[in-house]
Amino acid sequence: MSSTESSAEKYDGFTAEEREAMKDRAKELKSTRGRSRKAKADTESEVLAKIAEMPDGDRALAERVHAIIRAAAPGLTPKLWYGMPAYARDGKVVCHFQNAGKFKTRYATLGFSDQAALDDGAMWPVAFALKEELTAADEDRISALVKQAVS
Repeated sequence: MSSTESSAEKYDGFTAEEREAMKDRAKELKSTRGRSRKAKADTESEVLAKIAEMPDGDRALAERVHAIIRAAAPGLTPKLWYGMPAYARDGKVVCHFQNAGKFKTRYATLGFSDQAALDDGAMWPVAFALKEELTAADEDRISALVKQAVS
């Protein structure tokens, strides 16, 4: 049996974490149906509740990132996106926080969508690894990236 065949046989589809994220997204879409525009915009409490459910290290980091994003771009609307804290403009996600526990990775990430104005030549980063302890310089960089993303 070739290595291609053996790896194909081991593939079981989506991981449990991926399936859970898809279920979260389906719930998010269902929960916004029939909501008024004001109710759809008032989703920060849902984001804060999701952050509160995170393990200690992820929670502290998510709380800090949330505060930085809200201060840097108060016009962005916090919302859940695949069960993760996300920040949207006109309903479209600009950036999101993925805690390390979400997909059992060794670090959290701050990701940016194609809605973010981070273009820099032919290639630029759209996700950044975050350690649990952010320095003042890290916080300033996050703030600058978010401000640029919404410019």
